[in-house]
Amino acid sequence: MQRSPRTGLPLIKKTPPRRSTRCAGDPPEALLAGIAQFNAGDFWHCHETLEQVWRVEPDPIRSLYQGILLVGVGYYHLQRGSARGAIAKLAQGLQCLEPFRPVCMRVDVEMLAAAAATTLRQLREGTTLADLQGQAPPRITLLRL
Repeated sequence: MQRSPRTGLPLIKKTPPRRSTRCAGDPPEALLAGIAQFNAGDFWHCHETLEQVWRVEPDPIRSLYQGILLVGVGYYHLQRGSARGAIAKLAQGLQCLEPFRPVCMRVDVEMLAAAAATTLRQLREGTTLADLQGQAPPRITLLRL
């Protein structure tokens, strides 16, 4: 397996996001840790945690991890006052999450995607950063199946 000369991580061919058969399973510990960080508003560490998992995962489930990571980065940009960064990352995250709606690995992807899409729409329609920063970011819910 080829590895990145910069990071040493395996190089995995980029493919469009698609649903994984692993969606029926339980979330791994690293995903649960990333979700806990996301729900605490610690989007930077959520990114760090999920990037480690996403970068080495060969299964299509990697796009779920990447989607959650990117939505978190979008809210991180929002917290930091960058509408442009928030728009870009929320849009990318929504693309990654799409095949995993409504639920994957017990994650309520539908709810997360709907909340991110609402924030993205508000940003594109010109809602002020101050107004959006006053709103609580979404929380990721794990469903009992």
